Amino acid sequence: MNKVMLIGNLTRDPELTTTNSGVSVCRFSLAVQRRFGNSDNGPQADFFNIVVWRGLGENCHKFLKKGSKCCVFGRLQNSSYEASDGTKRYTTDIIADDVEFLGTKPAEATENASAAPSKPANKETAELEPIDDDSLPF
Repeated sequence: MNKVMLIGNLTRDPELTTTNSGVSVCRFSLAVQRRFGNSDNGPQADFFNIVVWRGLGENCHKFLKKGSKCCVFGRLQNSSYEASDGTKRYTTDIIADDVEFLGTKPAEATENASAAPSKPANKETAELEPIDDDSLPF
């Protein structure tokens, strides 16, 4: 079984690219604090390369930025390539199946949401009248 769940903060803004066939792929790095640090340097973190495909990757690029907290569910994938100097290099990436955005919305989004007037969801909701607690049957 190959399952990974990580919660951490982005170390850089997500980078969105597309493959030759037009499929979106987003890449970012996630810093995950270790439960126990060492006594000299305080807390320590591990850094993981995250790869997110298609629409989820586009959403990550749109809504995440450096410092954002998120939870990544996915799997480990090892790969290798030949570097320009002829040596073989190995990489380990987390291929994300799901990414949950944690924390608060950016200040700009919060300001825009509070400035916009709230609209009723539909006509039925707009016509409802408040009910006094004493008139409830329970």
